Amino acid sequence: MIGYSLGEIALMIAAAIVVDWTVGDPRRPVHPVIRIGSAISWLEGCLYREADPPAVKRRKGLLLAIAVPAAAGIAMAALVAAAQWLHPWLGYGVTIWYISTTIAVKGLKDAAMLVYQALREGRMSEARDCTGRIVGRDTAAMDEPEAARATVETVAENTVDALVAPLFWALLGGAPLAMLYRAVNTLDSMVGYRNDRYIDYGKASARLDDAMNYVPARLTGWLLLAAGLMIPSASPRRGRRAVREHASRHPSPNSGIPEAAVAGMLGIELGGRNVYFGVPSERARLGWPLRPLEAEDIRRTVRLLYIVSIICGIGGIVLWRVSG
Repeated sequence: MIGYSLGEIALMIAAAIVVDWTVGDPRRPVHPVIRIGSAISWLEGCLYREADPPAVKRRKGLLLAIAVPAAAGIAMAALVAAAQWLHPWLGYGVTIWYISTTIAVKGLKDAAMLVYQALREGRMSEARDCTGRIVGRDTAAMDEPEAARATVETVAENTVDALVAPLFWALLGGAPLAMLYRAVNTLDSMVGYRNDRYIDYGKASARLDDAMNYVPARLTGWLLLAAGLMIPSASPRRGRRAVREHASRHPSPNSGIPEAAVAGMLGIELGGRNVYFGVPSERARLGWPLRPLEAEDIRRTVRLLYIVSIICGIGGIVLWRVSG
């Protein structure tokens, strides 16, 4: 961890969570994820050829999946080492700042609450537009329950990607490993699709993302259930049952866990009919429809996200104290 003890890393993780709550996603200087995305696009332009046979696309995709995360991790390690060499406190500051850029609690909350506010005020067209910014499905025909469902699913799923997973890897390897994870996750979001273009080329990126999220997703399930204890209307017992019975229905080996936990605890059903580029797609149904989905479910899910981040922050402080 580049000279840092486990306790130091844990305390810096807690500080990074506070920075993210306060600052959110920085736009200037350019966010590291934007730079990673630009690198992925540039390399794809160099590597991808539509006429290549599937085996060649898979090999090139594997090269992409290795090169981008490795470059991100090495660059981050060099930056932290240089900052430490200049002054120990600069090393701490750089590490805290860059770990904070790998998480997105505030950004996720802000995006979700735009949908919530539009739904609460009856501005359905705006709600559809805001939903379309955070999901890949068609939103033009969405009603309130569908917009609420899409947003709840996004917040639940990204409790792994935007919070627990980067912090998990940061705990194991500081800012370099957190940034490596963020590069893997960005690769998956850009090329990890099962469509004609990426079914072969993006296969390695998707598999690597699944592997790096495997433990964090299961940890997130337990953290969400613990967070549910602090929300009077939630039922952690029902959430645990939903994870046990429904999570495996999801096509992702990881996303079904947080989505099922949230659906079960809130007494709603997630999944169902989605439309992508005009083509309907039936997704696994998670939880039980004990009541209709509503805008308020977005706010409840955001509260769960923030409580999980608080638990992570407290956990970092406790780990620092006991390891000091």
